[in-house]
Amino acid sequence: MIDYEKELNPEQLRVVMEERGPLLVIAGAGSGKTRTLTYRVARLIESGVSSERILLATFTNKAARSMLTRVENLIGRVIGGLWGGTFHHCAHLTLRMHAPRLDFTRNFSILDSEDARQLINTCITEAGIDSKADKFPRGDVIGDMISLAVNTETPFPDVVISRYPFFSHRAEEITAVAARYRKRKKELDMMDFDDLLFNWRELLLKFSDVREAYAGRFLQILVDEYQDTNRLQAEIIDLIASGHRNLMVVGDDSQSIYSFRGANYENIIRFPDRYPDCRIYKLETNYRSTPEILHLANLSITNNENQFQKTLRAVRERGLRPILVPARNVLQQADFVAQRILELNRSGIPLREMAVLYRAHYHSMEIQMELTRRGIPFEIRSGIRFFEQAHIKDVTCYLRILVNPRDEIAWKRVLGLYAKIGKATAEKVWCYVSTLSDPHAAVLTEDFKRCSTKGAVPGLSRFQEIFCTLNNTSINSPPELIDVILKSGYRDLLREKFADAASREEDLLQLANFASRFSTLEDFLSELALLTGITEESRPEGVVEDSIILSSIHQAKGLEWMAVFMVWCSEGMIPLARALKEPGGEEEERRLFYVAVTRAKDQLYLCYPLTDYARGMGHLPVSPSRFIMELSSYSAPVNDRPYDQWQIDGE
Repeated sequence: MIDYEKELNPEQLRVVMEERGPLLVIAGAGSGKTRTLTYRVARLIESGVSSERILLATFTNKAARSMLTRVENLIGRVIGGLWGGTFHHCAHLTLRMHAPRLDFTRNFSILDSEDARQLINTCITEAGIDSKADKFPRGDVIGDMISLAVNTETPFPDVVISRYPFFSHRAEEITAVAARYRKRKKELDMMDFDDLLFNWRELLLKFSDVREAYAGRFLQILVDEYQDTNRLQAEIIDLIASGHRNLMVVGDDSQSIYSFRGANYENIIRFPDRYPDCRIYKLETNYRSTPEILHLANLSITNNENQFQKTLRAVRERGLRPILVPARNVLQQADFVAQRILELNRSGIPLREMAVLYRAHYHSMEIQMELTRRGIPFEIRSGIRFFEQAHIKDVTCYLRILVNPRDEIAWKRVLGLYAKIGKATAEKVWCYVSTLSDPHAAVLTEDFKRCSTKGAVPGLSRFQEIFCTLNNTSINSPPELIDVILKSGYRDLLREKFADAASREEDLLQLANFASRFSTLEDFLSELALLTGITEESRPEGVVEDSIILSSIHQAKGLEWMAVFMVWCSEGMIPLARALKEPGGEEEERRLFYVAVTRAKDQLYLCYPLTDYARGMGHLPVSPSRFIMELSSYSAPVNDRPYDQWQIDGE
């Protein structure tokens, strides 16, 4: 038998030993949430609950496998029959048994994201819509619309109007495509990932015998990361638990940061309303961070009104206070981060134990440049390297053509952006312009539009118009040229092609700001070529495996490092200006700040520039984030101040 009193702290022990639900466990960052869940499953099995009568819902199958392996190690035997895995995994198991109730066969196929995109594109074609004309979204963008509507239980037309207003003039056609997609899936005996959840709930709602069978089978239900559940997932769990109500949900409302994916914050906040008899437990003993970091974390979340109050308490000894680092500008911010990384590395902290966190991917641009210049290896967790992203390369290829009319790669990439111009057509156009003495002049002739197939003429005409504007001698600065590219159709292309068009547009505006530092287009492109030309072989010997992590805060959730640098802790950056326009936006941004802070074990640096360059306005003052200002406003005793301030040379 397991000695639970020896293995668990008093907070964890109370949760593990509870006999019945409903239970709401508010598990603070670094408080042993996984340990508590693991020991509770082990205790249930030791107390006589059959493993076949336990359902453990997680957000990754890896997490479920890890927990079940630990349970087996604890009780000393293999357990079988326990349903442990993602909501989609459990839905799949259910639907394989009961799909005929919903007019699918038990052998239905599951569409992955690429399959779904192709089927939606087929539906667009079948509807007689020219997807490459007049701002119509591509299949994967419509797929994101459908997914958001399903997971938030929002009528599809409302999603189009509220979240994709630039497609509102095509809302009726988009809605028709979505309806056709639903019909085609049924005809083809297929479900996509969202259908798995939707149809699982439909089974439980429409067929009382199915609902009662599963409610009777699963005597104990445990849900991990409950703050990240959407409406569908919460309803499914409520239906299965409707008989015995032996439900334990574990999560941290202060770490609910995925509303953009459909996660519903109300699920965890309103759990006591749905289960008035629930017992609420809090895990507040933190094993990760120093008391100083936790003091700042506790202060940082105080201003959120809609939350379960808790105070993280450290087990560890006292350490360094977090450091506030105001820098002259964004370049000095990057210089400080790189220099301090080298100093910490020399003091014995591995690079892999350090992370630079930021709210948006483009916030890492100058950091990436400075680390590259210094030969410090880094790994990007928020996407691919800034200058290697598709939309950055698209725009810079326009500029490369202006500087070097013989740049074949740039020509073919840009031409491929236009309607009815594929690889074969781009090759024909390139062959035409490359044989002439002045390719730039060739673009402006009537023959240019006739150098390929008739179907490509509209696309070539559009390229010709934009190139004519770019080639205008009165427009020669890199930022002005980037603006022209955006305004001349590339902004529309982003919206048609990418679900995250807004963040990609922000990337390009940041690129234009960066380009303002260069007097000529040639200098700008040369700098980009040098930065993106760094290869694995050019990294310092012996440290290829040891890389610092660059990550968005969203991607960093659940992880920890000895030293964390938060950059761009500025108003408008965190909180992100566009996020403040969303309902509940400020509170979710504050939760993001809290998540970032609680990733740090030993050292935390909050960095922000005092000025930033804005085209046409020069260097403008930058305010520290309201979340920093809130920390400063607390009248804490001198020895309890939340941070120290770093003095940068020259300040």
